[in-house]
Amino acid sequence: QGRAYVRDKVCLEFQTLGKEGFRTLTFIMNSKKFSNATFEEISHLVHEIVSLAESCCVEGADPSCYDAGSSALSDKSCSGNSPFPAHPGIAGCCTQEGLERKLCLAALQHPPQELPHYVQPSNEELCEAFKKDPKDFADRFLHEYASSYSQAPLPVLLGSTRSFLSMVSTCCISSKPTACFLKEKLERKTLSLLTLMSNRACSRYAAYGKDKFTFSHLTSLAQKMPSASFEDLFPVAEDAAEVFAQCCDSVAEDCVQKKLSEHTAAACAALSARDQRIAGCCEGKNLVQNYFCISALPPAPAPRLPEAREPTDAQLCGGDAPRHAKRFLFELARRHTNVPDSFFSKLYDTSQHVRAECCSAKDPPACLESKRQKMREELPRFLDQVSQLCGQYTKLTFLDFKKRLRESLVQTMPEASPELLEQLVEQRADFASSCCSPNSPPLYCASKVTPRTTTTLHRASGKPA
Repeated sequence: QGRAYVRDKVCLEFQTLGKEGFRTLTFIMNSKKFSNATFEEISHLVHEIVSLAESCCVEGADPSCYDAGSSALSDKSCSGNSPFPAHPGIAGCCTQEGLERKLCLAALQHPPQELPHYVQPSNEELCEAFKKDPKDFADRFLHEYASSYSQAPLPVLLGSTRSFLSMVSTCCISSKPTACFLKEKLERKTLSLLTLMSNRACSRYAAYGKDKFTFSHLTSLAQKMPSASFEDLFPVAEDAAEVFAQCCDSVAEDCVQKKLSEHTAAACAALSARDQRIAGCCEGKNLVQNYFCISALPPAPAPRLPEAREPTDAQLCGGDAPRHAKRFLFELARRHTNVPDSFFSKLYDTSQHVRAECCSAKDPPACLESKRQKMREELPRFLDQVSQLCGQYTKLTFLDFKKRLRESLVQTMPEASPELLEQLVEQRADFASSCCSPNSPPLYCASKVTPRTTTTLHRASGKPA
């Protein structure tokens, strides 16, 4: 936690990267860390950190220069009119003194933005802003892009932003900017996809942890290729989780690209023969783009399968209980391919709570049987409702989907006012557009899935056409 205040580390970065390189790194790191901060707040902080390094990392600087400067910086953070990013934890840190205060402030960060907000302007808009003030353009881009993709590994963000700014500076002075942008965007496609995918995956990994990430990846694969078995897909999901366990916080330059390429090659070798769509994605020579192709595949139609077999008491409370629970939920996922990750995430949590509660109870079989009875009563309806809503969202255009929602609500709630109906339509449509996707933001969607959700979704979804 205190590494940001270790003089030797900061000075090594400053001397290795040079002032501008160090400034770029500092902009990205702090925009990642304080993803809800304004551009002005980040700019103030970056200016202070760069000035500190510039004064104290030169040959002959007083050994006490850095400590004194970082102390002044932490004092400024604690002042009533601090220009730096606001954070609710600052007040607590400022009750401490010296190194403890610095360590406390260094550990603060904002929750990541789960829905990336960066929208790339048109080529003309990019060049207009760039020509007006190249330095301000670069700073604003670094802040907006890094805060939007704050969960992407630092080396990926550095490479992606460097590539983008190089493209803009090259093409905006080109005699043929349109052709230049087209060529450059094609060349940086892999890097752009890597930023997008690693941000998504690392957001999910941070929210879920390794075990639940493995489960999430498993259910996603099960819905894309429901004919595959648990034994086919579980090792692939485990390997994907290992990639992001190693790379999300790594500062190794090529960790994500190298490990993800290795994973994709292994997944393609294992799964191509079992599924035509996977085989199609695996035909390309660019493994990162192949991984994106697989991750973007929509769920397949659910096959007709016999009812999933529930785990026995011995399996649920035995040494291999987590695997048996995953297997059962995997079987549900391949039978309900339109049910999104956020709902299976809740079922995963519920299965853990049930095992924790019942396996240590005085009478585990009685406890488990009461939970099973409740599950048999509620789970089929729960899955059908969500599957129906997300199935309609996937098949229909957004306008037709909202029209279908409105019609079904009018039928099920004839007494509701037009204002209430419109409000409910917008709520359900917002939920579907954000959370029915296989790549939906995990924490945002988990917050939307409550016991009340299934009741209201049922009323909104109506009967299938």
